[in-house]
Amino acid sequence: MSMQANPVTLTVFLGLFALVTGLGFFAARWRAGDLSNLHEWGLGGRRFGTWVTWFLLGGDLYTAYTFIAVPALVFGAGAPGFFAVPYTILMFPLLFLAFPRLWSVAHRHGYVTAADFVRGRFGSRSLSLAVAATGIVATMPYIALQLVGMQVVLAALGMNFSLHVPGFGAVDVPLLIAFAVLAFYTYSSGLRAPALIAVVKDLLVYITVIAAIIYIPAKLGGYGAIFDAAPQTQLTLAPATATSLGPQFGYATLALGSLLALFIYPHAVTGILSSSSRHVIRRNAMILPAYSVALALIALLGYMAIASGVKGDPAYASGFAAFGNNFAVPALFLKMFPAWFVGLAFAAIAIGALVPAAIMSIACANLFTRNIYKEWLKPDCTPQQEASVAKIVSIVVKFGALLFVLELQSTYAIQLQLLGGIWMVQTLPAVIIGLYTRWFNPMGLLAGWTAGIVSGTVMVWQLALKTSTYPLVLFGLTVPTYAAILALALNIAVAVVATLILGKRAGTDETVPGDYTA
Repeated sequence: MSMQANPVTLTVFLGLFALVTGLGFFAARWRAGDLSNLHEWGLGGRRFGTWVTWFLLGGDLYTAYTFIAVPALVFGAGAPGFFAVPYTILMFPLLFLAFPRLWSVAHRHGYVTAADFVRGRFGSRSLSLAVAATGIVATMPYIALQLVGMQVVLAALGMNFSLHVPGFGAVDVPLLIAFAVLAFYTYSSGLRAPALIAVVKDLLVYITVIAAIIYIPAKLGGYGAIFDAAPQTQLTLAPATATSLGPQFGYATLALGSLLALFIYPHAVTGILSSSSRHVIRRNAMILPAYSVALALIALLGYMAIASGVKGDPAYASGFAAFGNNFAVPALFLKMFPAWFVGLAFAAIAIGALVPAAIMSIACANLFTRNIYKEWLKPDCTPQQEASVAKIVSIVVKFGALLFVLELQSTYAIQLQLLGGIWMVQTLPAVIIGLYTRWFNPMGLLAGWTAGIVSGTVMVWQLALKTSTYPLVLFGLTVPTYAAILALALNIAVAVVATLILGKRAGTDETVPGDYTA
């Protein structure tokens, strides 16, 4: 595609991008620690207070692709796109109740990952490996989607310069430069870099959102005119019928499954374990819903894009041809905002890709280093070797995500990320239930994990990787259900039966009850 670059927009965008790049490298000296130790490089020394954790988790969970994809879903499908709003609200009670326990036991025993906890709690290397592998595989396409979000913005800016690389074909040079910058400052500064940059990112996001919900409706004739422009079928969910519970039930189960998955993703666990106390986590459970308000407003951009008529505007035809509905928000901003503010808004989205991509790559590096390299390949490695391996793996992970974007169609990353959420939910019995009880036999949990992974994958494969809502038929009634929920039900059932057969006690629990509340 070819969009014409605006000098003012580019200047503002590049200036803000240069600012966060400088912050990324400066972060190595912010709250200085020995970055040759994994807990300093990969968890920021576990010293982040309430507000830094708030910005970090917000930057971690509300990503560039959220900014692009949620309004795009509303733009294309309407009301179903709002599923992200209730689940991001409902997940905070889970954060308040369960994750202070994880922080306490991790702090007591020096755990860096959720798989570390599973290894200590159940005394099973195999179960720990399953949790670690699930986290790495599920997170890789998630990182790729952040680069897809950045790719959309760079294209909208007119920064679509390509370079032919043997074996890879055409490579987007601006995307490659952004990737290199991300890789270098993550390598040098670790988790401190995205934590510091997240402050700038979130301020830009809030400025953009507040301006959008006031300025754009004023130009379009108000919210009444915006909703009148949307087809009625896109404003509400279709009701249930005599033979089907309808989209409403699928919507509810999708929200439920998504909230169960979100905080057990490796990058969310990394953000939680980097906080300075369990009380910081509880405070964040109370103040993080502010991001859900912002998310609801971001979703409204989809209806604004419909009302603005960007889909039929020839000026943006090439963008929609290249990126489909994902181009709705960039097109809306280009049409409605002055050039300087477009630069600011696009910088918010692009920086919103850098922050989570950095945290995700660090989280994957932590998992590989602690639960594969140290556990299986080099048990006698030193703390310095641990940190060195993690830094290298963080670059390898980013490179793998970049290959997703450059070598494969972005739809593959989207489809794999769809599976990623389903896979992550299958670690819930070992991680979340494990915080409260050790009743399950670890081999039973491993059997349940296997059943959940296989069944969830098969269901989505049967749906041709186009949706994750499986049409379960019970006694002639179609019950549309998020595949992760069905797979989790089978997972727990298998784990219970296997535990009853194998017996409850196996392995060694290195934790004691007081570890979870200290």
